[in-house]
Amino acid sequence: MSQRTERLDELLRQEIGAMLEREIADPRIGFATVTQVETSPDLRHARVWVSVIGGAAERHETIAALERAMVYMRRELGTRLRLKRIPDFSVRLDDSIERGTRVLQLIDSLESGQPPEPPPPGESLPTPGQPSNEGFGQAAAEHAAVVNDARRSRRRTKRPKAQGDRR
Repeated sequence: MSQRTERLDELLRQEIGAMLEREIADPRIGFATVTQVETSPDLRHARVWVSVIGGAAERHETIAALERAMVYMRRELGTRLRLKRIPDFSVRLDDSIERGTRVLQLIDSLESGQPPEPPPPGESLPTPGQPSNEGFGQAAAEHAAVVNDARRSRRRTKRPKAQGDRR
């Protein structure tokens, strides 16, 4: 990604976030925060990643309302920004914060020795079972042996020299 694209992504993120705060008064849009904007290299399309606080129904409704509001935002950005082309926006739900929180909860429960709490409905992350240290030393030794064998076999094989190759 070029520096220009990165700067444009950040500018679009700030402008869309400011418009959500001040200008968009749709009651269907709940508490939403623009976390990231990813613009395609040709600057024709952009994904707007949004974090929404609320239940699954509220999130779905907010994303749908934001998709409809993007037409207005694109037109407004065309008058505010001095760009040759304003990209078409598509809104995506950013659930990285929730996944990170879930991972931290799992780590805390494993450190305390308590079984992890069941995942919330709709979670896509697998929940690990009870940790077991049995056979860990054996598995590590087998892994090291495989890695060492692979290194030895690479050293033994010689590639043919190309013309002008200094090896």
